[in-house]
Amino acid sequence: MQQHPHTSRRRTGRLAGLTAALAAVVGLSTLTGAGAHAADNPYERGPAPTESSIEALRGPYAVSQISVSRLSATGFGGGTIHYPTTTADGTFGAIAISPGFTALESSISWLGPRLASQGFVVFTIDTLTTVDQPGSRGDQLLAALDYLTQRSLVRNRVDSSRLGVMGHSMGGGGSIEAAKTRPSLQAAIPLTPWNLDKTWPELRTPTLIFGADGDSIAPVASHAEPFYNTLPSSLDRAYLELNNASHFTPNTSDTTIAKYSISWLKRFIDNDTRYEQFLCPLPRPSLTIEESRGNCPHTS
Repeated sequence: MQQHPHTSRRRTGRLAGLTAALAAVVGLSTLTGAGAHAADNPYERGPAPTESSIEALRGPYAVSQISVSRLSATGFGGGTIHYPTTTADGTFGAIAISPGFTALESSISWLGPRLASQGFVVFTIDTLTTVDQPGSRGDQLLAALDYLTQRSLVRNRVDSSRLGVMGHSMGGGGSIEAAKTRPSLQAAIPLTPWNLDKTWPELRTPTLIFGADGDSIAPVASHAEPFYNTLPSSLDRAYLELNNASHFTPNTSDTTIAKYSISWLKRFIDNDTRYEQFLCPLPRPSLTIEESRGNCPHTS
């Protein structure tokens, strides 16, 4: 039976309308999906995180490293730069990490590839001498960041506006000193920190402090806890006390330290709110966590 031309045109028109509507829906879903999120946040790097992805020994990025000789370093003792090998994702945020009193870079080297594989450039450093105090270590962390962003072979891979510091023991005390000196830093993570200065109301950098319940060298009651308690209440801050841990727990690969450090660095260096879920609500006490404190939700 022959179709009337008007009927044929109406059906064609309806089909075209349905196709356009479907395209609009698909387009809308695309805009509200991962692509839109990445467009809203140009610093977002890597796939959506999961509990297993932030606990893994390695993240989604392949990593290379460059050794920096003590002789070529200015203001610090050289070290190793760990960085994602890809150039397809643009620049990355960066972190400098200091060892503690009498310790070498090797004591915190495990953090280099573990953090870098999640999408950061990480500089694990040696200090000028192994007995440098926290104030000196803070200056050296900043000198290492300056080297990284201005002189290093990977300087073009680093976003100099998105930097952070970490450190163990006196290096942890140094990371607080660095944040005090340079408030533009986006994140600080002191690991079982030691410092004679107990009050830090001047800090403006989001700070996550790790303590250890069995720490006899920098007991939390006289170091990590007062450091945390004197940070401004308006600051994005957190305190996580490791359970069944010692002062030296940060010197070996530790999933709890890595998991929450990655989440903190992603949240505040990359402004990546996909990681907020691992920080807020606060972690509950567990086999590895004695207690946690902090201000949730975060506002930075």
